[in-house]
Amino acid sequence: MVLEYLAAFVVIGHGIGHTTGFFESWTSIKMNFHDEPWLFDKTTKLKSPIGKAFGIVWLVCIPLFVISGIGILLGETWWRDWAIIGSVVSIVAMLPWWKAMIGGAKAGLLLDFAIIIVLLVPGGDQITDFFGVP
Repeated sequence: MVLEYLAAFVVIGHGIGHTTGFFESWTSIKMNFHDEPWLFDKTTKLKSPIGKAFGIVWLVCIPLFVISGIGILLGETWWRDWAIIGSVVSIVAMLPWWKAMIGGAKAGLLLDFAIIIVLLVPGGDQITDFFGVP
C-alpha cells in the first residue's frame, strides 16, 4: 500500500512539475531554464510565440498526470491510459527544448520514457505489480 501511494505521488508530482515550463514561457517567474534556443531554430526561445505554444502543451500535461495519479489511488486501471497520454504529450512538449531545460525537467523526460516502457512493453506488469498498482 505504501508503494502504491509512492507511485501515485511520483505521477502527480511529475504532473505538477510541468508548471515550470509553463511559468518559464508565459510569466516573468524564473524557473532557471537556460536562455537557449530550441532544437530546430537558433532564434526561437521559450518566451517566443512558439515557446509560448509549447508552454500551453506543458500546461496540458498537468491534469493528465494528476488524473492518472488519482486513478492509482482509487485502484482503477484507467490510470495507465492517462499516464501514457500524459507521457507522450510531455515528451512532445519537452524534447524540442532539451538545451533550455533544467536538470529536473530532463529527469522528468526520462520518467516519461520509463512510464511508456513499463506500461507498454511486455514484462512491465512486474514493475506495476511491485508497486501494487492495478
